[in-house]
Amino acid sequence: MEPQWRPVSYPLSPSFIFLLVATSYTWLIPVASPQRIPTDPQAAPEYAHSIRLDGDIILGGLFPVHARGDRGTPCGELKKEKGIHRLEAMMFAIDLINKDPELLPNITLGARILDTCSRDTYALEQSLTFVQALIERDGSDVRCANGDPPIFTKPDKIVGVIGAAASSVSIMVANILRLFKIPQISYASTAPELSDNTRYDFFSRVVPPDSYQAQAMMDIVTAMEWNYVSTLASEGNYGESGVEAFIQISRETGGVCIAQSLKIPREPRPGEFDKIIRRLLETSNARAIIMFANEDDIRRVLDAAKRNNQTGHFLWVGSDSWGSKISPVIGQERVAEGAITILPKRASVDAFDRYFRSRSLSNNRRNVWFAEFWEENFNCKLGMHGKRPGSLKKCTGLEKVGRDSSYEQEGKVQFVMDAVYAMAHALHRMHRELCYGYPGLCPRMANNIDGKELLNHIRAVNFNGSAGTPVVFNENGDAPGRYDIFQYQITNRSTAEYRVIGSWTNKLHLKVEAMRWRMGDPSFPASVCSLPCRTGERKKVVKGVPCCWHCERCEGYHFQASEFTCELCPYEKRPDANRTGCTPIPIIKLEWHSPWAIVPVFIAMLGIIATSFVIVTFVRYNDTPIVRASGREMSYVLLTGIFLCYAITFLMIATPDVGVCSLRRIFLGLGMCFSYAALLTKTNRIHRIFEQGKKSVTAPRFISPASQLVITFSLISVQLLGVFVWFAVDPPHTVVDYGEQRTQDPMAARGVLKCDISDLSLICSLGYSILLMVTCTVYAIKTRGVPETFNEAKPIGFTMYTTCIIWLAFIPIFFGTSQSAERMYIQTTTLTISLSLSASVSLGMLYMPKVYIILFHPEQNVPKRKRSFKAIVTAATMSGKLTQKGGDRPNGEVKTELCESMETNTSSTKMTYVSYSNHAM
Repeated sequence: MEPQWRPVSYPLSPSFIFLLVATSYTWLIPVASPQRIPTDPQAAPEYAHSIRLDGDIILGGLFPVHARGDRGTPCGELKKEKGIHRLEAMMFAIDLINKDPELLPNITLGARILDTCSRDTYALEQSLTFVQALIERDGSDVRCANGDPPIFTKPDKIVGVIGAAASSVSIMVANILRLFKIPQISYASTAPELSDNTRYDFFSRVVPPDSYQAQAMMDIVTAMEWNYVSTLASEGNYGESGVEAFIQISRETGGVCIAQSLKIPREPRPGEFDKIIRRLLETSNARAIIMFANEDDIRRVLDAAKRNNQTGHFLWVGSDSWGSKISPVIGQERVAEGAITILPKRASVDAFDRYFRSRSLSNNRRNVWFAEFWEENFNCKLGMHGKRPGSLKKCTGLEKVGRDSSYEQEGKVQFVMDAVYAMAHALHRMHRELCYGYPGLCPRMANNIDGKELLNHIRAVNFNGSAGTPVVFNENGDAPGRYDIFQYQITNRSTAEYRVIGSWTNKLHLKVEAMRWRMGDPSFPASVCSLPCRTGERKKVVKGVPCCWHCERCEGYHFQASEFTCELCPYEKRPDANRTGCTPIPIIKLEWHSPWAIVPVFIAMLGIIATSFVIVTFVRYNDTPIVRASGREMSYVLLTGIFLCYAITFLMIATPDVGVCSLRRIFLGLGMCFSYAALLTKTNRIHRIFEQGKKSVTAPRFISPASQLVITFSLISVQLLGVFVWFAVDPPHTVVDYGEQRTQDPMAARGVLKCDISDLSLICSLGYSILLMVTCTVYAIKTRGVPETFNEAKPIGFTMYTTCIIWLAFIPIFFGTSQSAERMYIQTTTLTISLSLSASVSLGMLYMPKVYIILFHPEQNVPKRKRSFKAIVTAATMSGKLTQKGGDRPNGEVKTELCESMETNTSSTKMTYVSYSNHAM
């Protein structure tokens, strides 16, 4: 009876019913027993889209034997390498296991291999074959046409599945298999999503997941110092999950920014790839393109880059879907030059090469697609029913793989064999545990193999695979990450090839010296948003794009504290030349060789020489009339003050220390105090003498030399008392003033070593001397009417007027330069010169005329007749009267009357110096 197809209903679990409804799948089961697969490839086989190998234990297999079909067609052209090579690898591994006396002894492995046609929905439909044996059937309501009860074909019971290749297919199939607790081991699916043990708990794989691959690609990008990249993914689980894993790692580790993340549609429209290239060029600095795409999309992207004249611009970093394949780069070698690709570490299996080269139409009838492969591989046609149309040559059947056609082992053959062996080792461990000492399958395994228990044994396997590398699984069913890193290079002979430039096993090992870029250039190309900032510049990151920034120099006294911040140096430091740290600001002082010091020192030395000369002259001619008339005691005090005014210059320029600072405090105002205390005493004495003379002929008190010295040193003691109080309140010490020469340019900044004497302290120190000077000037004005013949009143007056002018000029110069960078030099020079000029005025006006007469006109240095105090007062009174008359007389009359009056009162015709220092009080 011919088998008839009728719908059969089975009691299913609710989740599986939901799945069937959601995917709108039903299937038909024949009511009669099916025939075995015919050996004639031209016959119409029942299992036209599957391979069945008998055995005690049956494994399922899912392979992309055909490509995705065009619209309305599930399957397209044959895939020779990815389809035929891989499924032959599974059958070859099963043959080896069945011949191995140590692995599953007395147990034969069988297989049921299906074609996924590279489409997830079609693969799901095919994979329902694997679960038929696990579905409970109810045939009570089903009858054959003659009324007999139906005879159901016993479907193969699949204990585990090898596959699938594409991650999207594995995800779809894994959702079915987990419901029936069928373990699944993939040889090529790398989507990170499949590592989720809560959703895909029965899924394992002998290839590392893309999360490892993404980490390896991230390590490559980091090693190349690229921080601005774009990603490109084929639509689907593989591409999208790979890019998602890469982006997630970039977020976690930082340092790499994604400029654009583009997706290639499943069904790209015309011009789609040109549009993608234009989109990538919008962020032209992101030259590195991270690609998780299938080889067809890779080829079309490279072709679009070539059409848009972008050869050499993009830096391709391809995933294992590119690997070391030739098909994506044929005819596009220049645009692909320099591409870095990654591939799970693998090795060619020599035994499989010998096996596959020996396959022929006669010895490989178990492969229902081998005839189609034969036609495709040798470009010939098998009889009238051959699948290749056109007037092609007929196949003889004597062709030989590798001799009459090119042959290269497909890259995943090793992993297919490892997946089969992993399943076999797990079954062997399970058999040893459940059927220890029992030859063949014991009842516990023959009746039902628990998928959960088998899964536990799969996760526990540990053996050396077909390439000699360990095959192990982690708790999520993932294999360890082991990759080879390739670069597509064009040699000097213009031949292009993939060269191994490194490896990745949890860590990147890159042979930088082996890398070559366009036209053999060994230098690294850049893929950065912004160039690195120079030293001393901080990054001002563009908001939302941490890999893009503007460089801002650390200005002023700021240094580059970190990549993103500038900080202010401590007050006593300045940035170094690179502005990466701070260095101490150089400390300076007024040097002896500085022009600011040479001038005041020269003036001071001349003054000291002149003062010393005057002192020596006065000492030598101490008893002469001129010296005695000048008041010897007060003159020596005044000359001492003048000497100190000159000498203070050397203390002001000397290197500051505690001793120098102490001497500065003492002598800074002491010299002026000596000078003006003596002059004030002199002018006060003259003023009192003539004021007293207007009232009576009695001499005023305290005009003797001893009294004058007491008054002078009493005034000086006030200055010394103030200095000692200053010592007690604020002991002298040195400071480094970093603010005085803190210029806008830090390199010109200097710290000034000086004594801790503020401007206010300086004014206070000189203030008392200035008070004496002003008082002395007042008395000089009051005694301006004293006749020229009476002592030194007028020279003292001129001295004080000039001194006041000097110090009035000093004040604006000294305080007006307080903000100048040359403040220390200007103020020190101004102060010392002012002191020297004051001393010079006193020395020149008061003593130089006397020294001149002593040395060059000794005839005038003779004793004169002494006059009484009454004569002196009378002369002063007469001088005052004549002065008053001078306003009403013609010029010259006053002088005549004065001379007449003087002749009346004294017989001397010439009284240049009059001494009254020895008069009684």
